[in-house]
Amino acid sequence: MGKYFAAVDMGASSGRLILGETENGIIKLEEIHRFENGLKDIKGHLCWDTKYLFGEILIGLKKCKAIGKIPSTIGVDTWGVDFVLLDENDNLIGQAVGYRDSRNEGMDKEVYKIISETDLYARTGIQKAIYNTIYQLMAVKTQNPNQLENAKALLMMPDYMHFLLTGKKASEYTIATTSQLINPNTKSWDYELIDMLGYPKEIFQEIKVPGTSLGNLRKEVSEEIGFDCEVILPGSHDTASAVLAVPSNEKNTLYISSGTWSLMGVEAMKPDCSKESHALNFTNEGGYNYRFRYLKNIMGLWMIQSLKKELDDKYSFAELCEMAEESSCVSIVDCNDERFLAPKSMMDAVVTFCKESNQPEPKEPSDFARVIYHSLAVCYKKTLVEIEFVQNVKYQKLFIVGGGSNAKYLNELTAKETRLTVSAGPTEATAIGNIIVQMLAKNEFSSLEEARKAVAESFDVKIYG
Repeated sequence: MGKYFAAVDMGASSGRLILGETENGIIKLEEIHRFENGLKDIKGHLCWDTKYLFGEILIGLKKCKAIGKIPSTIGVDTWGVDFVLLDENDNLIGQAVGYRDSRNEGMDKEVYKIISETDLYARTGIQKAIYNTIYQLMAVKTQNPNQLENAKALLMMPDYMHFLLTGKKASEYTIATTSQLINPNTKSWDYELIDMLGYPKEIFQEIKVPGTSLGNLRKEVSEEIGFDCEVILPGSHDTASAVLAVPSNEKNTLYISSGTWSLMGVEAMKPDCSKESHALNFTNEGGYNYRFRYLKNIMGLWMIQSLKKELDDKYSFAELCEMAEESSCVSIVDCNDERFLAPKSMMDAVVTFCKESNQPEPKEPSDFARVIYHSLAVCYKKTLVEIEFVQNVKYQKLFIVGGGSNAKYLNELTAKETRLTVSAGPTEATAIGNIIVQMLAKNEFSSLEEARKAVAESFDVKIYG
């Protein structure tokens, strides 16, 4: 009987519980449970249903018990920046408002009244994004000050799931860095900055690094699912986990973690908080063993996901790719334009951009798909030029991991635009990276290099260009 490690990987549109094990140095995965996710309108705000999400984790664990594959450890990863506030009885204060909610509008200006954007970047190394935790907290402080006054704890989304599993509060390092409230040199909360902004310092939990054990499940949880296991913090930010599964040990490895977002960058051993880096809006998010994910957020497959939904899911992603290849629409949009963050209609937003930039307007679903895929490839090319400039490195190969690595048409366009060899896969990179940290904590691998070598040998990758 194998030793199993459970990864709960929650994305903005779906989640899954995946079991991993090693056999003769090869990593094997089995998807046990998959569930839907998405923002819900609650009293005029876009919110996450945390009760539902935790319930889905329990369903996944019960399925493990049912098939006789009981994990020895478990870890949860999610998207970044979003958080919950807890009161003195550990009950939620308000809702778990999502990053696409409109409450964040104008909050950057409120923050910059206290600290300039330039000084903030020099201090944190985190790119400007209106949904960062720092701005979301300003929205709470401005619009619902009583919530902050009554708060006893702030937990990022995966931290909250770990708390519900164990009853223990901790802030995992990689997810904490997405808040824009961590000092990249001390690797801890910037309490001076937090104080300047008027956020209560006592609500921020002790920082713990990936691989830390939080102990075993709460008695109520273990009784409900029928077994006990250890909770080990992975790289709780999904991108931190995905980057761990890039199948390369080369010093200068360029990657895209491709999913709802496209995160394009490199792994660095020290942060770059320079003016040049700020001008290009790169970020220095925390990685495993205090590495830095020096990358740029690109709107990613959110645009194609939104198109698919707007077309009433009439076409699969594979069909949209095939249709895009048949279109002759040549228009290109700026994927990082904020109009594409949470539009009521993605198609209308694309048409408006094309109108304003005097380009042909897409008309058929195939046209919209082509515009989005081509625009992403062009954005990747632009980002490559910027990375090569700030890193002073010429790259020959690009590793694409995550669900987007399946998008054959986009991979072909990316190879063509960047003129790089594109290695696509593994698809379940985030779950693999999550599991790798658990395996490292339990000495299944002796080093990250050994684990990445195993990834390269365990999963198929496709080469383009």
